[in-house]
Amino acid sequence: MALAHKGLDAEVVPWRFTEAAALRFANYEKVPVLVDGERVLTDSTPIAEYLDDAYPDAPSLFRGAQASLRFTIAWTNSVLHPALVRFIVSDIAPLLSEPACSYFITSREQRFGMKLAEVTADRVERLPEFRAMLLPIRMVLAEQPFLGGAEPDYGDYAVFGAFQWARATSPFALLEHGDLVHAWRERMLDLHGGLARGVPAFD
Repeated sequence: MALAHKGLDAEVVPWRFTEAAALRFANYEKVPVLVDGERVLTDSTPIAEYLDDAYPDAPSLFRGAQASLRFTIAWTNSVLHPALVRFIVSDIAPLLSEPACSYFITSREQRFGMKLAEVTADRVERLPEFRAMLLPIRMVLAEQPFLGGAEPDYGDYAVFGAFQWARATSPFALLEHGDLVHAWRERMLDLHGGLARGVPAFD
């Protein structure tokens, strides 16, 4: 989404959990990894910052105040992702082929200290609390169409990435139709010619 925002074409290479050797050149064990000429960058936010610096004539990802964007990114990583994964983690393993499936189940059950089915067992009961947690986003979206204002910025893409991950891996409906956050997600899906909507997903 950040590359599309900047109007940049890129070759996208699929990657799986057990393919650590494929990222050895980047001295990194996770995605995303961006290769731009001789530059190799890792992690979403440093990549986005690089894109703004390297391609200043393209639309900026960081139009707003850096401090507020830093907060949005930190909230997404420390609050939204940990909450969201507890609703969808048991739905991910069946989508994976071996050996990624075995690795995912073993590593995540060690992380949670329980079976994946137990992690999500009470998700219906916990859903109202999760939706209530989104109130800060809802309050911003009551005043403007995107978190970044009239147009999306990197804060929108950071938050949207979490919901797109859930949409692509789980049929569980996190957002309620009619909610401002759901309407915002629909606008995000339509951006850049429906780029995100074209990804295989459950809704």
